[in-house]
Amino acid sequence: MQSSRPAAAHLPHYRRNNFDALRLLAASAVIFSHAFLLATGEEAGEPLMRLTGGQAILGVVGVFVFFIISGYLVTQSWEQTGSLPRFALKRALRLYPALAACLLVLTFGLGLSITSLATGDYLRDGGTWDFLIWNLLLHTDHNSLPGVRFTDLGIGTIVDGPLWSLPVEVAMYAMVAVLGLLRLIRLPVLAALLVLGLVCIRLDTTRYFDFVGSVGWMLGFFVAGMLLYKLRDRAVLDGRLALLALAGSIASVPLGVFILAFPICGGYLVIYLALHPHLPAIPAARFGDLSYGLYIYGWPVEQTVLHLRPGTGQLMLFLSAFPIAAALALLSWHLLEKRALRLKPKHAPRPSLQAQAL
Repeated sequence: MQSSRPAAAHLPHYRRNNFDALRLLAASAVIFSHAFLLATGEEAGEPLMRLTGGQAILGVVGVFVFFIISGYLVTQSWEQTGSLPRFALKRALRLYPALAACLLVLTFGLGLSITSLATGDYLRDGGTWDFLIWNLLLHTDHNSLPGVRFTDLGIGTIVDGPLWSLPVEVAMYAMVAVLGLLRLIRLPVLAALLVLGLVCIRLDTTRYFDFVGSVGWMLGFFVAGMLLYKLRDRAVLDGRLALLALAGSIASVPLGVFILAFPICGGYLVIYLALHPHLPAIPAARFGDLSYGLYIYGWPVEQTVLHLRPGTGQLMLFLSAFPIAAALALLSWHLLEKRALRLKPKHAPRPSLQAQAL
């Protein structure tokens, strides 16, 4: 299959980066982590959960990485676009076609094949259309289909758990647009928003509010990427600072503040690894940008494997599901995502660190 992007060694200097590689790694970490949750119904045995003493799983760290990178690239997208309609269209084309296709596959492919209901009853059931329509509207609390149960565990009816982050991501896009229109994408404003995000993490706002709490909890990660974008011309990517950020991340574990420290320490490390000019650029998107497809298909594929082979262990579940999810992601990229991105409005070319934002 011909590569959809040039090899990293042949890219112009301003496009040699590791955003694609980091997002691919983050999406893979989400699938790996969910294998433990879906196979056992709990997260206690997940590797990072054990390593951090119960503070975080690899899956949620993968989402943190997505949001940090998105904060950087979406801020870049706004500054290159400078128009609200064009910016909104670019973001919609990146997010929505693949999501809509995934929901159709889950509703009329996976759901119809697994449901215990007769075909006619399934198609007439209001829950079927609730799942499809509400998730198309990014109301992702509707995450089950009538008669569909993958396993006997409490989470055995959840069709696609990771969808929760998509409306939060869209809220971040809206924030960038509002700040951009008000000309407030400035370091003092972003620093204040980072502090607000850290407060939300410390208070764990997800316990008190649903969507709004999740937005507040993820704010610090996204804004960390925005801040580093605004600091991109100030030589902040320094090996000594990277070592300091790494030390801070390690120290945060015994201090019990791993998640609280991640927007600052982890955020710096993510952008450092993505952009430092002396690091090799990994051609992770040689066959397509699979990260988004992996993210939205990984969970339902793992659930399906468990439905077909009950009792599959965590590692075997990951090894069985990942190639299938990757194949679906490959189809999603080449049949939908890549074609949709060609419709994005053009902007005047300028030398910048470009990559497609999730």
